[in-house]
Amino acid sequence: MTDSAEAIGSSRKRSKFPRAFWIANTMEIFERMAWYGFFSVSSLYITGAVSEGGLGFTSEQRGTLQGVVTFILYLIPVFTGAMADRYGFKKVFFIAYAIMVPAYFLLGQFHTYETFFLAFLMVAIGAATFKPVVVGTVAKTTDESNSSLGFGIFYMMVNVGGLMGPVVAGIIRGWSWDYVFIASSCWIGVNFFWLMVFYKEPTTEASSAERRSVKKVLSDMVEVLGNLRFFVTVFVILILMMIASNGWVSWTFTGIAASVWLILNLLVDRPLKKAGANALMPPMKMGNWRFALYLLILSGFWTSFNQIWITMPEFIRDFVDTSDMLTPLWGFFSLISYISPDVIVRVLSPYLSDVGAVLTSVQLDRLLEDLLTARIRVDAGQLEQLIGNTIVVGQTINEVQLHTMAEQLIVMGKQVNPEYLIKFDAGAIVVFQLLVSYAIARWNPFTSMVGGVIIASIGIGASAYLHSGWPVVIAIVIFAFGEMMASPKSQEYIGRIAPQDKKALYMGYYFWAVALGNLFGGILSGQGYGLIARDMQRPDLMWLMFGGLGLVTAAAMVLFNQFVIKKSKYGMGNEQNN
Repeated sequence: MTDSAEAIGSSRKRSKFPRAFWIANTMEIFERMAWYGFFSVSSLYITGAVSEGGLGFTSEQRGTLQGVVTFILYLIPVFTGAMADRYGFKKVFFIAYAIMVPAYFLLGQFHTYETFFLAFLMVAIGAATFKPVVVGTVAKTTDESNSSLGFGIFYMMVNVGGLMGPVVAGIIRGWSWDYVFIASSCWIGVNFFWLMVFYKEPTTEASSAERRSVKKVLSDMVEVLGNLRFFVTVFVILILMMIASNGWVSWTFTGIAASVWLILNLLVDRPLKKAGANALMPPMKMGNWRFALYLLILSGFWTSFNQIWITMPEFIRDFVDTSDMLTPLWGFFSLISYISPDVIVRVLSPYLSDVGAVLTSVQLDRLLEDLLTARIRVDAGQLEQLIGNTIVVGQTINEVQLHTMAEQLIVMGKQVNPEYLIKFDAGAIVVFQLLVSYAIARWNPFTSMVGGVIIASIGIGASAYLHSGWPVVIAIVIFAFGEMMASPKSQEYIGRIAPQDKKALYMGYYFWAVALGNLFGGILSGQGYGLIARDMQRPDLMWLMFGGLGLVTAAAMVLFNQFVIKKSKYGMGNEQNN
């Protein structure tokens, strides 16, 4: 049983949560509404047809954007957290919001790859500045008597915001994509009110950690993961992967370049090690290789996990018929999946601008694809019949005819917003997380973590055989139960295997596994969707690949625990032998 559980189970009275705790949770809801309001529809916006208001980028470009930017988002909180400790939480909160408000708005104003990347990067920097401060507030305003409940409330608030944001975004994007970005800016803007009026610097509510300077942060990185030479070597390889995923160079070239770079660094290290203290620069040094290996293995889970957010919306749009969720019994989904006829008119206009509206087979295919991005699913026969019944050959096509066609198309082929389906993940967590946590409270963290990864992988892999709305929802909910088991316990497992006097330090680097999972997940999503789902028309193989990756991760965890942890003095204790 953990210390928190012991405290709660004992006769000690649970401390009350101070105001700063509740204000931090409130700000978390609004920040998550902004992030997930955009991120849950980002795949659809980035790859959506320009005529429908999207950017028109490829799946490969989408994967690179989502992978690289979120990698940076989870990489830098270790630095921004140190700045918050040094200069004060309230100041850093203000800086985070000052970055995010214009950044979210600019996302909707920039339409080239380079400018959109910069705006997205601004959002990530703002979110990375916010993330450690809000978690730090919860940590500083709780103690041993209420920390378990406090973080449980916080995790629930994360998913409340993650559930509400996409619902609002899904409704307003039916009017215009611009409203999605305006809404995200507004949600962050509301946080200025909570911050300036109600938030109090949490310096006395609970014992605070020792403030760390930037120099101390860098020295901790060397101790835990490796020195600057090691980081540079690894980072260059990651940069090469990012470049290849964007299509600027081939993967063959990337593999050769990465191998040559690694070999050169290993050759350079030989004379440096012999020179010792007289060396011109230090050789590569890895910190705690066991911990680094665990983070790398855990990144496999986060690589699979991210597919729910970045690949699933595009898959639902292109391959899943959600009309089974639009029956009178489920009228709510039809109500909130609003599609403006004006949007469909914008899609139709470029193709039906000529007198007679005679479409070639190529034009017809493109029109069907563009209608799909606008959430209309019809076949070529239906579309040709509709055009023939609406438009008279030899006459000029007018706005009335276009609107008539648009309204008929909406009736014929309307689909549920993909972001609503993936939000069943957050919805399940809000409803069932406490029940799941209670059910597995006495389980060994390792057992729960591996079991959760396996269940999540089954949910992901099942998508290979599902092409209707409700079955896909069931697969997402199965995944959610795996997430509820694996995600919290993966952090607890680090607490078990980390050195006793350095648990907080090691927990601080847990999110680097999330960062790697976002990078690998984005790259694999873009490449896998583009090559396998889109070009080969085999989305089933893509989902089996992601599900298989999760199962391989679970197997690697078992091997790591058996042959690395249990057979070393690192992290050994009575708990580890359970």
